[in-house]
Amino acid sequence: MAYDAHLADRIRSILNGAAEFSEKKMFGGLTFMVNGQMCCGVLKNDLVLRLTPEDAEAALHQPHTRPMDFTGRPMKSMIYVSPLGADSDQALAAWVQLAVRLARTVPGKKSGAGLDRADRVSPSGGSPIKPAVRKRD
Repeated sequence: MAYDAHLADRIRSILNGAAEFSEKKMFGGLTFMVNGQMCCGVLKNDLVLRLTPEDAEAALHQPHTRPMDFTGRPMKSMIYVSPLGADSDQALAAWVQLAVRLARTVPGKKSGAGLDRADRVSPSGGSPIKPAVRKRD
């Protein structure tokens, strides 16, 4: 198993009362999305949180936390909380609520999957991207 299913169930029960959310498999674990933004997740046995830079800095002074260094470099505003740091329901709820607070303040993302290719805006913010047209020889 790539992630702790019991921890994921505990997070679901907290989010069920706090926010609309969805789930995505990401980073080899499970990620919970709130307002279209990554909020928190589970990777192996660890809780993963996306926090504000200030909250992340403060959180890293708490026991059982460390920077998320999934790529070999610490990821800004992402932290791991080991199982001991989220063993009580009260501690887990406090961590998850901190991440939910950030996810609610960031504008929601619209998935590009439902858009017609011609309706997508170019990365520079200019006119819509036109589908490439190939001429037959």
